[in-house]
Amino acid sequence: MQMTVGSAAEAAGVSAKAVRLWESKGLLPPAGRTEAGYRIFTDRDVEVLRFIRQAKALDLTLVEIKDILDLQRRGTAPCGQVIGLLDTHIAQIARTITELRQLRRSLDRVRRAARDGQRRGEEAVVCRIIESGPPTV
Repeated sequence: MQMTVGSAAEAAGVSAKAVRLWESKGLLPPAGRTEAGYRIFTDRDVEVLRFIRQAKALDLTLVEIKDILDLQRRGTAPCGQVIGLLDTHIAQIARTITELRQLRRSLDRVRRAARDGQRRGEEAVVCRIIESGPPTV
């Protein structure tokens, strides 16, 4: 079945703007055109649009998604590449979680010190820094 950009976007659960962007970036093959110049998309294009949407939901970049699609279009099974990308993303998330936990511990320590100082009638260093504003140069 052939459809317009709006119909293809709706069928894939994305915006027409996303379809145009992804086509311009080469994630979709160039769409056919009607005599009036309207883009025509197929059911296969909608499948690709759905794949792109799902891959983006996994935080893959458009460049990574294009590489996967290019491999598939050349007849190469992209599974190994996908697993490698997912491993990279998982490792990055693990690093981010570690950094966020460290930040949380630091914030807890500073907050605790500020509250303890406040209870003793002292002005905590962090409060002085924040209240005095940024240093002037």
